[in-house]
Amino acid sequence: MALPRRRKLHYHRLGSLVQVASAISGTLLLLFAFLSFFFPSPDESEHFHLRHRQTSFNAVVKDSVSDRNSVFKIPSTGGKLDRDIWSSKNAKFFYGCSNASARFAKAEAITHPTRYLAIATSGGLNQQRTGITDAVVAARILNATLVVPKLDQKSFWKDASDFTDIFDVDWFISFLSKDVKIIKQLPKRGWRTWTPYTMRVPRKCSERCYLNHVLLVLLKRHNAVQLNKFDYRLANRLDTDLQKLRCRVNYHALQFANPILEMGKMLVQRMRMRSKHYIALHLRFEPDMLAFSGCDYGGGEKEKNELGAIQKRWKTLHKNNPDKERRQGRCPLTPEEVGLMLRALGYGSDVHIYVASGEVYGGEETLRPLKALFPNFYSKDTIATNEELGQFLSFSSRMAALDFIVCDESDVFVTNNNGNMARILAGRRKYFGHKPTIRPNAKKLYRLFLSRNNMTWEEFSSRIHTLQKGFMGEPKEVRPGRGEFHENPSTCICEDSEAMGKVKADSRHKKHGKLDDSSRKDVMVSDDQNDYDDNDVPEWPDLDEDEDEDEEEEDESGSKEKHLSNVTGSDYGTVISDEPELEAMLSD
Repeated sequence: MALPRRRKLHYHRLGSLVQVASAISGTLLLLFAFLSFFFPSPDESEHFHLRHRQTSFNAVVKDSVSDRNSVFKIPSTGGKLDRDIWSSKNAKFFYGCSNASARFAKAEAITHPTRYLAIATSGGLNQQRTGITDAVVAARILNATLVVPKLDQKSFWKDASDFTDIFDVDWFISFLSKDVKIIKQLPKRGWRTWTPYTMRVPRKCSERCYLNHVLLVLLKRHNAVQLNKFDYRLANRLDTDLQKLRCRVNYHALQFANPILEMGKMLVQRMRMRSKHYIALHLRFEPDMLAFSGCDYGGGEKEKNELGAIQKRWKTLHKNNPDKERRQGRCPLTPEEVGLMLRALGYGSDVHIYVASGEVYGGEETLRPLKALFPNFYSKDTIATNEELGQFLSFSSRMAALDFIVCDESDVFVTNNNGNMARILAGRRKYFGHKPTIRPNAKKLYRLFLSRNNMTWEEFSSRIHTLQKGFMGEPKEVRPGRGEFHENPSTCICEDSEAMGKVKADSRHKKHGKLDDSSRKDVMVSDDQNDYDDNDVPEWPDLDEDEDEDEEEEDESGSKEKHLSNVTGSDYGTVISDEPELEAMLSD
């Protein structure tokens, strides 16, 4: 009888254990289901957002642009802010300064009479602009006469314009006459046209590099050398006087030709007639650009197939991980994301926006969310007639020049990427008064955009303000010498420290009453340190570091050429030198 009783007891205990285990398992499954529903995994959340990013903007703009049942309600106004959204703090204490020092010899004293430098630029208008600027400095280094640069007429942009069609060549030559001798074409040798020796120099070529490579060729066999594909062929760091020469070329000598200048001024005037202030947005969202980025923009299989077909044109283009590219800040912001960022920074629906862009992938559907946020939406095509634009329409560089003028004159400039036009304009706007220039902190913003529907608008706006600190075009945002010189021309920015000190002293006096001398000195030191806090500035790369890591390629003349992948018109970090069309397309 003992054995059956034990067996019965054993089965009873076993049944109890099974019931307990089942109850625990069921509870865990319910808990897991609850967590999965309310807190999806980051990857799933990210992919869901990307799939629906283009269609998430459905509501009508009334008191709120977003669904009233949603936590994330977008206001139609910019809200009350403790700052002026149309100017930069302390901008009045900084000014452009590019005059040559007393020790910078005049051109006539140092130019060799039979030494000529010609260059052929590369890329879009703004990349060519950097090439022209650096060519003047290269001629100065070589003590050579510069031949007016040849513009790129064969690449992706297919613009037949020459230098005189885009720029005022006579002003260019006369303004720089004390610095570099410039002629319109090479002189003839006897009855024959002088054909220069063609070569390339490495990217980021230093002063010593030019003397060792180019001057050697000039002295040995030739009196005239043409440097081909001249883009970013000069080091970021140079002697102070050479850096200031760069600024004199870029900000003073390079003026647009009269037809472009007059049309550009008319476009600016028409924007001003509509509103006292306006924002200019440089929007790069072309199909080619998106295909190259390898990012997912929420268009599903249709987008994947369309952009995939474009990618096949470039055999050397590596397939990127869309999520990784976005995490690293390499994906241009969508028009909707730009609009949300601007609203969070305080720009309401009454603000007027001028958009400089090429073909936008997805067309009106892609632009609809931005237009819902900012209905006062303009471009050169909407504020000028085809007849007025007629002489420019067939020339991409001339059309780009018109956009450049309107963007440069804007009260606030914003970009969705960091290409050449954005960089050139950022540097120019610093030099001429630090007008607000917004560059998205894409590396930090991407997570915020992904999770925006899980927070209130107030939380989102506060985070935007925090993440954009150091990316708004304020004075001293970037440490001197960091970033690309055309974007951060720190050598050519001077500070009126006496005036700033007086304002600070007056402010402290009003706030704290009269201070004794020792207290005043301590406060001044503290304030100066606070003005320039390394923790507040973005970590931009030093473009003259790690030169040995750049890849090398043989050019036509057989010399090694280093390629700088991260500074030639994109922030995407992929070596694209094997695809000339692709590199030119990205160069704007």
